[in-house]
Amino acid sequence: MKIFVLSKDTLIVYSVVVMLLLGLITFGVTNPSIITSSGSGKAVPIYSVDTTDKKVALTFDAAWGDSDTQQLIDILGKYNVKVSIFVVGGWADRYPESVKAFHAAGHEILNHSDSHLHFNGLSAEEIASDVQNCEKKIQSLTGESKNLFRAPYGEYNDTVVKSARDAGFEVIQWDVEPHATVGKY
Repeated sequence: MKIFVLSKDTLIVYSVVVMLLLGLITFGVTNPSIITSSGSGKAVPIYSVDTTDKKVALTFDAAWGDSDTQQLIDILGKYNVKVSIFVVGGWADRYPESVKAFHAAGHEILNHSDSHLHFNGLSAEEIASDVQNCEKKIQSLTGESKNLFRAPYGEYNDTVVKSARDAGFEVIQWDVEPHATVGKY
């Protein structure tokens, strides 16, 4: 029996590479499409973007700690990989230097709500206010304002999508869930 011991750096690199490869294999690079609504008229987020370029979008959600920020920046930099970081406003309040460090390293800082609540139970006004509050924090730290938003927990309904759009944001969802693939490959 052989036992392999991997360092945390190696494990992170392998995880990033596996996610990129799974994205390429699973979703192809020839003609992904934007999905903005279903045939039923239900409002849905963007899951993928139509492109002929061979690209994969790698995103992270930042809502809890920041102990691995510099390590992640270093690993991504080593492989010249740029990612999109969806940050929660409360996280940006607690770790403004991490937001600035990701941004300075060339990573895109995007909106993941101000308070990381379950948006499916909020009113349109509460959703718009929460998203706008987070965006103000991102703009104050990066000097940039984007129009992309990822709902907490990946939860959305018509109210969430329409409220975000009415506030000037496009809702972004993921199309590969890393937690669902852990241990399957």
